[in-house]
Amino acid sequence: MSELRTGPRSPWTDDESQVPPDSWGRTGSASQGRTGSANRALPWGFALVVVLLVVGRFALAPHLTAPALQTWATIFVAICVQALPFLVFGVALSAAITAFVPASFWTRALPRSPAAAVPVAGMAGAVLPGCECASVPVASGLMARGVTPAAALAFLLASPAINPIVLVATAVAFPGQPMMVLARFGASITVAVLVGWLWLRFGRADWLRIPSRPQGDGPKWVQFGEAMRHDLLHAGGFLIVGGLAAATLNVTVPREWLTAIAEVPWLAILVMALLAVLLSICSEADAFVAASMTAFSPTAKLAFLVVGPMVDLKLIALQAGTFGRAFAVRFVPVTFALAVLVSTVFGWLLL
Repeated sequence: MSELRTGPRSPWTDDESQVPPDSWGRTGSASQGRTGSANRALPWGFALVVVLLVVGRFALAPHLTAPALQTWATIFVAICVQALPFLVFGVALSAAITAFVPASFWTRALPRSPAAAVPVAGMAGAVLPGCECASVPVASGLMARGVTPAAALAFLLASPAINPIVLVATAVAFPGQPMMVLARFGASITVAVLVGWLWLRFGRADWLRIPSRPQGDGPKWVQFGEAMRHDLLHAGGFLIVGGLAAATLNVTVPREWLTAIAEVPWLAILVMALLAVLLSICSEADAFVAASMTAFSPTAKLAFLVVGPMVDLKLIALQAGTFGRAFAVRFVPVTFALAVLVSTVFGWLLL
């Protein structure tokens, strides 16, 4: 077939050429020198990694099995495992709102007056079972669908504290103390409405970053999947950050301090509120933790139950990541102060 060739002979068609040709993969001398150096350094780098792994295995193993580190790992995993199902539930609900609920629905469901919409949105939290991790993506979805931010924030605070699952868990944790359930419900909804009204009166648009939602023209289920993936990847990372901080503080706070502080009533209330922020316990389980702290007064326990679902480390991380740092540095202190004050008043009146 060589007589059929009409062009110059090349390595691609020459039967006698080497396969592959010698020219393949060759570069200039400088590049060859760099490549050769890299090839020679690669085995030494691999050997260094092996040595570090072996040394680390013997040098770090005693520290990795230390009781404090094991406790830290247990708390971190427990926080994430406990919160993740509710976070997924909230993300799914938020995505469903984005994909299937038209924006005009919220203008019909909520009062036209923003001031009246705040308590209505807060009471709506009583019918949605979920923890604080679920409330953040749902609230952001409501804002993206046109709900006034003050009403969405009231829902964000009320939902994890007054939903049926939380109230039943509180009744089980405090048997024979129905006033604890009533006090928790009343204090939580009061704080949610007050914060919503305060944001309506003093909040500014540039303090709050309303997350954009993926909007598509395709089928509703495609829009649902895109919105859910967007929210889950965004909120999941901040949940991990909050869980890391909460686990670290759980290990480093000495328990002996708590027993001594419980004897001072006002200090006990403040410390229990701060402890709720640091422990970052899901609202479905925090009543059992509060009931176990027998050294503290009922009012201090109520402060723990009211503050926890509204302000904790994982919530702060989620809120800052979702709505922006400018929002978090204003919203968190106001919510914490009102939660402590209102829970103290309800505890004094009912407990």
